[in-house]
Amino acid sequence: MNDDETSVGIGRPPTNRKQVWIKLLWIGIWLAFMSAPVKDLTDGNHTPWATVLGTLGLLTFVGAYLLLVFRHTSKPLDSRLVHSAIAFLGALSAVLTLTLGTSWLVLFVYVAVSVGATLPLRTARWLIPAVTGVMVLMGLAGDHPREIITALIFPALLGGFSMTGVRQLIRTTIELREARATVAQLAANEERLRLARDLHDLLGHSLSLITLKSELAGRMLPDHPEQAAAQVADIEQVSRQALIDVRGAVTGYRRPTLPGELAGARTALAAAGITADVPAESPDGLPEKPEEVLAWALREAVTNVVRHSGAHHCTVTLAPRQTLDGKVLELTVSDDGVGPSGTKPGNGLTGIGERLATVDGTLITSTGNPGSGSGKGFALTLTVPLDSGLGSTE
Repeated sequence: MNDDETSVGIGRPPTNRKQVWIKLLWIGIWLAFMSAPVKDLTDGNHTPWATVLGTLGLLTFVGAYLLLVFRHTSKPLDSRLVHSAIAFLGALSAVLTLTLGTSWLVLFVYVAVSVGATLPLRTARWLIPAVTGVMVLMGLAGDHPREIITALIFPALLGGFSMTGVRQLIRTTIELREARATVAQLAANEERLRLARDLHDLLGHSLSLITLKSELAGRMLPDHPEQAAAQVADIEQVSRQALIDVRGAVTGYRRPTLPGELAGARTALAAAGITADVPAESPDGLPEKPEEVLAWALREAVTNVVRHSGAHHCTVTLAPRQTLDGKVLELTVSDDGVGPSGTKPGNGLTGIGERLATVDGTLITSTGNPGSGSGKGFALTLTVPLDSGLGSTE
């Protein structure tokens, strides 16, 4: 038998018939204390009509008790329905006790348990003693044996307040389960966002380069077939690399590096006919996470220059520097193009900002390129803190 088919977690409603019966068993096992009323009915101490009515009353009480506790522990009921059910159980207990005798005082124990199982603690902590007090008063008023009344006080109080603890445990378990589900959903959303951001950066760069080289190959045909063939070969290489990158992004095993992105930037800018001033190498000994963030940012920034800037010249600088807050690595990508086309940042800049936030980096954008001789152009300056020195690269 599968454990999942029979186990019923705390605060979790049953999902099949077996779980329903198991939960009913755990709730109904406490009905063993009903032996006193049952014995009173079977001893023949009452008239036939009293015995029939007492049996119907007991069955009604048990059914209402099980329905109230079972349903409320599976799925909380409306407060008005709960209050009405408890009032009904209390009234029925009083009627059966007054008409049939001492043995029926035990029903008040189940009323106290119902109060603890269904009502908030602020209500249950005074209503449970009140139910117990009514039981005691009815026992004393009916001149019932004192030892029976005394023996029922402790089960009523203990059963009622124990159920308040069980109810609080159920509520806490439900809240923890909901919180765990929320955390899992947030983690899934964050992973989807990361994957979408990575795919945007990967495919945006690669597809832009493929488009540019395709246009070059088209212009070279039919007069320069050899050069066109070289561009087509480059297209094939870029597309194969893009496929590898996408597979790596999906499986989570790829990590871009600054040397690779610097080389890719030179290739992409040259293919777009943009004069490029790109460092030949990056500093050694960079921490892994800041390097990855800057590599992604460099790829996105160069892709934006190629696709949107209309620039003739692009400069990339990468250098460590010392600040009051410690050593940082600063990456700047500037061009002499038309500048930003809108007032709101696009997906690329948003992705760069999100990546920088993971390493406490900063992003500064500015319009105008001092080297262009005009007010046009656009520049991105990204700064990430470094945990270790850069050796001889300073």
